[in-house]
Amino acid sequence: MRLSVSLGLWQDRPPEEALETARAAEAAGYPELWIGEMATWDAFALGTAIGAASSLSLTFGPLAVTVRDPATIAMGVASVAALTGRPTGVALGTSSDVVVEGWHGRSRARAATALEESAIAVRQLVSGSKSTVDGSVVGSRGYRLRLAAPKSPLTIAAFGPRALEVAARHADRMVVNLVSPAAAAGLVRGLREAAVRAAPPTAAWVVGAVDPGAAEIEQLRRGVVGYLAAPGYGEMFRAAGFGGLVDFARTRPHPRELLAAVPVEAIAAVGLVGSPAEIAAKAREYEEAGIEELAIVPATSDDDPGGAKTLAAIAAALG
Repeated sequence: MRLSVSLGLWQDRPPEEALETARAAEAAGYPELWIGEMATWDAFALGTAIGAASSLSLTFGPLAVTVRDPATIAMGVASVAALTGRPTGVALGTSSDVVVEGWHGRSRARAATALEESAIAVRQLVSGSKSTVDGSVVGSRGYRLRLAAPKSPLTIAAFGPRALEVAARHADRMVVNLVSPAAAAGLVRGLREAAVRAAPPTAAWVVGAVDPGAAEIEQLRRGVVGYLAAPGYGEMFRAAGFGGLVDFARTRPHPRELLAAVPVEAIAAVGLVGSPAEIAAKAREYEEAGIEELAIVPATSDDDPGGAKTLAAIAAALG
C-alpha cells in the first residue's frame, strides 16, 4: 500500500499550519503531498513555498475544472516545477456548487464534460504540446508552455459514473474522497468496467487520527457534516449503518444540530481513526477493496500541530 499526505486545510486551524503538515509529512517519510484549493491558499503559491523547502513530490488539486482553465492549470504546475525543481502532478475534479457557483460565480453545468475536456487539454500542455482542444465547455487552442514542460502525471477525482468514465479514459491515477472501503470497492469496480485499457491505480483520501483527543474528533465530525445529505454520499453512509443520521441530515437541520448528532463511528467508517492496530486493520480493508494508495488527511489540534504525531504513527503502523 502506497502512502501519501493531503493537506487538510482545516477551517478551524491557522492557515499557516499547512506548512507544518508538509514538514511533518517529509519528516515521517511520505513521498508525496497533495495540495488542494479551498478557502485559504492559492494552491500554486502554497506549493512553491513548500517545494522550495522540502524534497516532497507535489500534486496540485483536485482543482475545479470550471474554475481554473487548462492553460492556467498548466502554467501553475509548470511554474512550481521550474521555481522549486520538485516533481509536480495535477489532479482535476468538478468540486461543488458552493465553491464553483457560490464562491467563484461560475456555472457548474455539464461538469463531467468540462472534466474530460480539461483532462485532454491539460495533458497536452503539461507534456509540452500545443493545445488543440476546442471544447464545448472549456478548452485551449494554440497555446504551448514557455517554461519547461513538467510532464505531470494526471489524476482524476471521481465519484459518479460520468467521472469514472473520464478517469478510465484519461487518468494516470484516480482518486476518491471520504469513502468507506465498501464504497471504494464499488468505485474501483466501476473504473475497471469503464476502462478499455488497463485501469489506472486508485488512491483514496482518508482522514487520519491516531488515538484522537476531543479536539481532533470535533474537527473530523465537522468535516463529514456536509457530505451526509449529498447524493451518493448519503447512500454510502446509509449502507454503513447510519441511515437515521442521513434521514436527519436530509431534513436540513441547523448545522449545529446535525454536528451534535454525528457519532465517532461515522468518521471511522470513512477514515483511519483509532489505535495503531485499528488503523492497520482499516487500511487492510481499503487494500482488499482495490485501493492502491491512501492519501492521509491528518487531523490537527493544539495537541498535535500539523498532524505530526498522527502522520508518524500511521507511517509506523502501515510501514
